[in-house]
Amino acid sequence: MLSICYSGPVTTMQQANMSYYIDPERDQFDSFKALPRDQPIMMLNFLRFSDKAVYEDGREATGSEAYAAYGRESGPIFRRVGGEIIWRGKQELMVIGPKDKHWDLIFVARYPTAGAFLEMVTDPVYRSAVKHRQAAVLDSRLIRIAESDEGTGFSS
Repeated sequence: MLSICYSGPVTTMQQANMSYYIDPERDQFDSFKALPRDQPIMMLNFLRFSDKAVYEDGREATGSEAYAAYGRESGPIFRRVGGEIIWRGKQELMVIGPKDKHWDLIFVARYPTAGAFLEMVTDPVYRSAVKHRQAAVLDSRLIRIAESDEGTGFSS
């Protein structure tokens, strides 16, 4: 289910000079909820895994193994709400942007409505599974995208 490429360890110096994002901030989530909930959305995901997952209970796994556990446990809820992965790929080269920024997994998830996404993230089984995502991910970006039929080229 995952497209993963090894990107090497992140050094302590790199960690000291970077900002990491794993979960949304409260104001970001509130902004998400304020947008229309009855329209299809896509969620663009960029993920960088930790070399070693960080679990509160001390269990051992790699970041990619922990993320695979997240996928196994959250997958049924994702599918139940109508979610589907419509594109998945692996980064080969950063053409525009920081040369040292690397993503282990990039994908687009489509939901029939934003409400379906909210149903998923508030489901008790999903909320239990998210511990694996939190243990796995060193850094991430999650961007909500509305569908658009504007234009046929690079601009509308």
